[in-house]
Amino acid sequence: MPLYKTISFNSNTQIYVWKITESYEQLQKEVVLNENSSLRLSSMKSVMHQCGFLSVRNLLQEAGYSDTDLYYDPSGKPHLKDNKYISITHSHHFSAIIISDVAVGIDIELQRVKIIKIAHKFCDLEFEYLNTQTDDFIRKLTVIWGAKEAVFKIQNEKGISFKNHIYVYPFELNVKQNASKLKFESIEKDFKIHFREIENFTLVYVFED
Repeated sequence: MPLYKTISFNSNTQIYVWKITESYEQLQKEVVLNENSSLRLSSMKSVMHQCGFLSVRNLLQEAGYSDTDLYYDPSGKPHLKDNKYISITHSHHFSAIIISDVAVGIDIELQRVKIIKIAHKFCDLEFEYLNTQTDDFIRKLTVIWGAKEAVFKIQNEKGISFKNHIYVYPFELNVKQNASKLKFESIEKDFKIHFREIENFTLVYVFED
């Protein structure tokens, strides 16, 4: 299907979401890739990853850009040639991008039971307010993971630990926004978190406060 959802956060920030229902061939014929992107695509062994990659390029076109407008720095962080900020995510059959005049990060995650088994790897102080016995435990863990992933995408510093350096404050799912703090070496920053659920996925986008 084409564009699944557009979210206009404000006049300076837009989010574009794609639900991948097309084949690889259908997605590929809609975009023109630069040489580096063509090489990256051909090196991917998973069709799911290839389709995620191509759906992001389709989203760029929906936002008025092309693949040639996108480049990556040595750390792998994406940038746009017009100096607007961009962040990219894809998971299974959903992908999303956020484009803004300010630093942003975005993540989309499938809500899965397996996140419980790895929660100790990315949560620490959050366990003080999480209730492992409630029905929303998996959904809250998915928000926390997505928020930390999005914060990391903004800061993108080698050595940052989700568990030890990024804290997500207590929140309720019905409020759909929250806050986070990053403390890493000499860096201390606050972030605003926004999230929503799309089918059985959680979309999280983050701004520096």
